[in-house]
Amino acid sequence: MKISASVYSDKKRDLAATIADLADHKVDMLHVDCNDDLSVFEDIRQIREWTSIPIDLHIITTQPEKYFDLLRKHPVEYVTFQLEDLEKPLQLPADIPGKKGLAIITPTPINAFDDYASFDFILIMATIPGQSGGVFDALNFKKIRDFRKKYPQKRVHVDGGVNGEVSFILRNMGVYSSVSGSYLFNAPSIGHALMDLTKREVDSHFEVKDFMIPLEESPSIQLGDATFHTVLESIEEGKLGFTLIMDQKRLVGLVSNADVRKAILKFGPEVFNQQVEQFMNQQPVVLNETATVNGMLKLIRSFAFPISYLPVVNDAGEARGIITFVNLIKGEL
Repeated sequence: MKISASVYSDKKRDLAATIADLADHKVDMLHVDCNDDLSVFEDIRQIREWTSIPIDLHIITTQPEKYFDLLRKHPVEYVTFQLEDLEKPLQLPADIPGKKGLAIITPTPINAFDDYASFDFILIMATIPGQSGGVFDALNFKKIRDFRKKYPQKRVHVDGGVNGEVSFILRNMGVYSSVSGSYLFNAPSIGHALMDLTKREVDSHFEVKDFMIPLEESPSIQLGDATFHTVLESIEEGKLGFTLIMDQKRLVGLVSNADVRKAILKFGPEVFNQQVEQFMNQQPVVLNETATVNGMLKLIRSFAFPISYLPVVNDAGEARGIITFVNLIKGEL
């Protein structure tokens, strides 16, 4: 996941010193907030003289058309308009360069993006826009998941409340870029903050249930309905490489692609006649829904074999959802 540094969040230094420090630390992008202020483009002109780091521009205005010529004269790599401030539907001219994004606040549903589906990404404001040092609203974990499900080819950017723990969760959810402001500049140094935002050891405040894929969105099948064929169908439909085996609410096992291969090798053509108990993993590694991020990492590290997904259960052993690590395994591309 790329880190986009919010350049105006540095209240201690002038812009030139801030940009020089960010360039020295090879930050991925420079986030420039434009709260209906045309003079921001003079800063963009100067930034272009100081560095080639991509600029990530977020414009909040009721009149986007007054920025079109400036965007042509001072092109940026990413330009985002805040939906809630628009007085009418946004029509961006085709000759404006850069990737286009739509920013929405937490209460706005992700289907607001439907009218802008030609855009390249969505920017989810996880705190109040313009509020420095705000706390990430956990409701946005579901919004990210819903958006990625509806628009799998579109990128997700997040702004607001991103600390080391939230950064880890967002990376695991496949978020492309997160904006960091006060967290980045209030640390002992930018280097310290960037290490916190990209390391795998994090302080924990959220619980797994805050960001897991809930059971209703997870591949699962009831034990009474489970045959080799129906299990294969559930794995295929779930597109995650496994399915949970349930007895009502209770998790009784898991069947993965690896379990399917082993069953075929063991039983041959007779595999379709086998009871699911003959080939499912009846003791999968599970994670309690109240576990913290550090608790999750500690569990994973306690096993010698790699873990790419974890069923999530409550204290009664009832399935609550799943955690997958596919985005981390892909190298967070």
